[in-house]
Amino acid sequence: MSIGNSPDDGRPSIGRRLRQARVESGLTVDEISSTTRVRAPIVHAIEQDDFSRCGGDVYARGHIRTLARAVGLDPAALIEQYDAEHGGRPSPTPAAPLFEAERIRSEPRRPNWTAAMVAAIVAVVGFVGFTLFSGGDKEGGRPVAADSPTARQSTPAHSPSPSKPADPKPDPSESAIAAAPGNKVTVKVTATEAASWISAKDHNGRLMDELVLKEGASKTFTDEQQIDLVLGNAGAVQLFVNGKEIKHVGDNGQVQRLSYTKGDPEAG
Repeated sequence: MSIGNSPDDGRPSIGRRLRQARVESGLTVDEISSTTRVRAPIVHAIEQDDFSRCGGDVYARGHIRTLARAVGLDPAALIEQYDAEHGGRPSPTPAAPLFEAERIRSEPRRPNWTAAMVAAIVAVVGFVGFTLFSGGDKEGGRPVAADSPTARQSTPAHSPSPSKPADPKPDPSESAIAAAPGNKVTVKVTATEAASWISAKDHNGRLMDELVLKEGASKTFTDEQQIDLVLGNAGAVQLFVNGKEIKHVGDNGQVQRLSYTKGDPEAG
């Protein structure tokens, strides 16, 4: 590597020409580096004709071209001098074969969904047609009419199966008697005719419950000694005390106050 002059024709070297032009322009290396974005160590190396720090001929040519424009030199002349001193410019890679290869390469075939759907529809239509033309009974080859004797014979008549008789419901008075414990006071109130307001207290006078009993609903109260009842619509309720029904508790709309203890029921 020669520094200062070209070894072939005695011309100033590339680095010397760049350095001289920079100095004549009144620019420092740092200013050139800031303007061209070429790092200052690389600028110093190029001015000393050391192109090893450029990273290859391609980058060296690019740096030379950039620095030459920055200091007012002709980049083409410096690049020509660089190629002459470093074995010439490499021949470009022919692009035609690569282009031909890319053009000849066939694209991957996509599935033809339209043809597949048409084939499926044709298959379904063919199957339905075959089923219609080949159907019928085994004897005459014709479909059996719905009202023909054969159809009537082949279709068994579904006679309604006799329904199982419902189990007889136990008498309310019997179930109430069986459910009532003998050592307590048990009162069961059922709203049979209409709704009724009821209130129940135990033997200590504490309120057990107070509610409007809807039609068809029942409520049972139990105490060790005594139950005091208030019925807001006495004629609409059915009353069982200690398992025994109390006949005619009262009239419709009548308010009744009743008390019951263990043993046989007695109205208070």
